[in-house]
Amino acid sequence: MLHYLSQLFAEYAGPLRLLSSYIFLSGAGTAVAAITTWWLLPRYWHWLPKDTGRPFAVDAEISVGKPMSAGALFIPIFVVTAILFVPLDLRITGILACILIATIVGFLDDASAKGWSEYRLGAFDLAVSILAAVIICGMEPYIIWLPLLKDAIEIPAWLFVCGATPLLWVSINATNCTDGVDGLSASLSAMAILFLGIILYGIVGHAPIAAYLLVPHYADGAQWAILAFVMIGCLTGYLWHNSYPSAVLMGDSGSRPVGLLLGSLVLACGNPFLILVVAFVVLVNGATGMIKVALLRFLSIPIFKNVRYPLHDHVRHNMGWSNTQVLVRFMLLQAVGTPILLVLLLKIR
Repeated sequence: MLHYLSQLFAEYAGPLRLLSSYIFLSGAGTAVAAITTWWLLPRYWHWLPKDTGRPFAVDAEISVGKPMSAGALFIPIFVVTAILFVPLDLRITGILACILIATIVGFLDDASAKGWSEYRLGAFDLAVSILAAVIICGMEPYIIWLPLLKDAIEIPAWLFVCGATPLLWVSINATNCTDGVDGLSASLSAMAILFLGIILYGIVGHAPIAAYLLVPHYADGAQWAILAFVMIGCLTGYLWHNSYPSAVLMGDSGSRPVGLLLGSLVLACGNPFLILVVAFVVLVNGATGMIKVALLRFLSIPIFKNVRYPLHDHVRHNMGWSNTQVLVRFMLLQAVGTPILLVLLLKIR
């Protein structure tokens, strides 16, 4: 909204030209989202449902009684801030709507007495993933770039939707499964989203750099980048209160929409393999557990029988790591590994 206001009134008030700068919009949007989330959360989290503990989770009793489902507060802040600072188009507007849907579903699960079944949640996640995939491609051919291929390729809309849907579904659920240690899910997600914002703004959204690195240029890359930075602001404000020992928990109403945004930003970058680069710790921690459960439940194939999932429960229960050790070590792995993998992904082209 502010971007379009600057176009209308900049000739009458010169300083309004600043609102047409994507760098300014990124910085201001991040700051507003962070401050607003930090200020509003403690004033309204008494309205949120209380955590009752998770069966079989390590140290679940520590969180009992804490307000949860903080996403029901900071995701609306994210959407409003995005409307103000992001130059919106139909795709970004549609993804914001999908994120709100994921938030509502997550909140209903958080607020229910016994929680929704895995199959019910999985069905809703699948539906919103299909919808988001359709919105991102607009049911038109989509240009993507892949490792080992020098040239970008154009794929039909139906193929994009078939590939993007499972990516979004896994991103939603892996992020949700990582939400079990104070600050872990939000920190890893914020780090992944930060890398994606840099890629969207400085690589695929920047024509000369994209040409030099032999990747396609996406004219709306900077718009998606601002969306990423606004979410980082919200997660920063939330982490202020969620750092160990936490005062409030994210809940499904936060982890599911954050996971959806993470997957959407990967698709906006045009390379689905980027999710393995920017969020490999999230995937190893959360998605591998889903694979184990699926193989055992549907094919009766037992794997990793001596490994607890999510992996953060295994290292706490079996290896004696503290919550702080889990957070710091997992963050270090992702912080060091992502730049290395990103360089390899770009240079092998």
